[in-house]
Order: sequence, then C-alpha cells, then structure tokens
Amino acid sequence: MKIGPIDINKPLCLAPMEDVTELPFRLICKRLGADIVFTEFTSSEGIIRDIPRIMEKIRISDEERPVAIQIFGGRPEAMSGAAEAIEKLKPDFIDVNCGCWVKNHVARNEGAGLLRDLPLFEKIVKATVKGTKLPVTVKTRLGWDDQSIVILDAARMVEAAGAKALTLHCRTRSQAHSGFADWTWLERIKKVISIPLIGNGDINCPEDVQAMLETGCDGVMIGRGAIANPWIFKQSKHFLETGEHLPEPGIEEKIQVCIEHLKLNVQFKGEKYGVVTFRKHYVGYLKGLPNITPVRSELMRFTTLSQVIERLQAYHRVAEGGASPASAGFCEHAGETRGQDPMIKVI
Repeated sequence: MKIGPIDINKPLCLAPMEDVTELPFRLICKRLGADIVFTEFTSSEGIIRDIPRIMEKIRISDEERPVAIQIFGGRPEAMSGAAEAIEKLKPDFIDVNCGCWVKNHVARNEGAGLLRDLPLFEKIVKATVKGTKLPVTVKTRLGWDDQSIVILDAARMVEAAGAKALTLHCRTRSQAHSGFADWTWLERIKKVISIPLIGNGDINCPEDVQAMLETGCDGVMIGRGAIANPWIFKQSKHFLETGEHLPEPGIEEKIQVCIEHLKLNVQFKGEKYGVVTFRKHYVGYLKGLPNITPVRSELMRFTTLSQVIERLQAYHRVAEGGASPASAGFCEHAGETRGQDPMIKVI
C-alpha cells in the first residue's frame, strides 16, 4: 500500500481515538508491531489559533514513523490553514476525519456530519489537499444511516479531490459503535477507486485481520481492539505469516509493558498528571490476572510513579508462582455473520 513515499504491504494501522492514541500509547503500539499510527483527531480551528493544549495533541516522535496527524473541521478555510500549519511538525501524511459520530461535532458539520452534505465534504478534502504538500488521506463511514448509504459516491469524490487513500469504518453514523460493521462494502468500494483502501471496524483478533484482508482492502485499521490488547498487531502479523497463534502475554510481560507505557505517559505529561491519566489503562493491561481486583483498586489511588511500579512489582513476585499458564489466542468473534441485517445501524 503506497501513500506518498510510504510503501508497506498490507499494513496494520492504529486507529485515531480520542483520549487514547496519545503519543505514549502510539509508541507502545509501534513497538508491538503497528505499521502506521494516527494521532487522536484534532480541531483545525484549534490548530490555526495555535492553542497550546490542542498543539500538544499532535506532538509526534520520529520513533513512531510513519505517523499521520488527523484533523477535523467544518470550514474549508480552517482545514487548509491547519494543513499548512501542520507541515512544520513533519508528519508523514495528514488524515481528514469525516466519520466522527459524536453529536456536538456532527451538529457543526464536522466528522460524519459531512456525510449529509457531500458538496461540503468535497470542499473540505480539496481545501486540505490544497493547504499542504504532504499526502492527504480521508477516514469516513458508510453514510448517515442505513437509508442514506453514500459511500460509493463519497469514495469516488475523495479520490477525485486528491486524497491518496481512504479508510472506511464500515458502519453508519447512526450506528455509532453498535451492531456489526458491514465489511461487504470494502469489496464494492475497491471496484470504484484506484487509491488504497483501509478497512476498519470490529477488528478484535488475528482472524478478524485475515478476514478483512480477504475482502481485498489494502490495509487494516485497528481501534478498540488495541486498547486492552496492544499486542494485537504483533499477534496478527504472526498469524498471517504462520497460521498459528502466539501465546497470550503472561503476567510478567503484561506488567512490564504496563510499566513501560506508564513511564512514557509520565515523560509526556509530567508525573502527577501522567500517573492520574494512566488509570484508564489498568483495566486493559491487568484484565484476567489472578487476584488483581484489590491491586487495581490500590493503583487507582496512587499519584506517584514509584508507588505504582512498586505495587505492580510486588504483585508480580507473589503471583508468578501460582498463576495458571496463559492459553493460546482464540477469537470469540471469529466466524460471526456481519452487516446484512437492515435493523443493524452502521457507522
């Protein structure tokens, strides 16, 4: 799959996720096999005004390359200005969010709100392309609801407007995260565009990655499936190459990566704020470990890095002798029927 100078065969991408795909988490996913990572979506209006807390969201590191900065907005002028401003940060490309389903954004014709106004959608993409020398890509959904699926027209328009790739979350805006993602649209879209197509939606395990690639899309983007399991990139690559599962990470590895991520968060945000904002990650890293509930409750009260590390290391010393061996990977979602039910809303 080629986007400007980037050329990766069937890349596995980390999806842009608000309050999740901050620099520390992107680095962890990159170290665990993600090929391309995306920043959390960022307001073009905030970028053109150079608001510090907004600019902090799009801080990037050479270690995570290739990395895309994702922006959103409802004004073509702001998108063009933001694209121009972003060039100085030197991302590998810029991604335009045309798929966020959140009410406050769609009410301002941002994100998935553009699916109700394809002429404005087109202006947004063209303005972003015009504002930068960097490659521009687009992420969107099937349509506003199951009665207004516009993705084939939108896909053609995106390519004609100068975008270098299209990512599709295979649901409508109305569906948000409910129901199944309808992957059948990926094959249909491949027939009407020549730019790369990245599939997204309901990727929870290596079998899902393989099945999505079999639709003919050029790459796979993983979102919620990576939050509690950033190993999914490494696991999926191994499965695609060998047809076999890697063993699930054991207690030592989970705690080691958890601490590594926490240290990056502290480095990025400072100690107190970094420790406090990391609390949302404990559920994912520590899920399934024996007798972990009281430990997790303690961790939620700590405010220093040393407290957290000492408690996790003490837990590991006690648990390593009596924990049951981790089982091989198994996808409980594999083989489910996807996206044909008209009662299922699609984003």
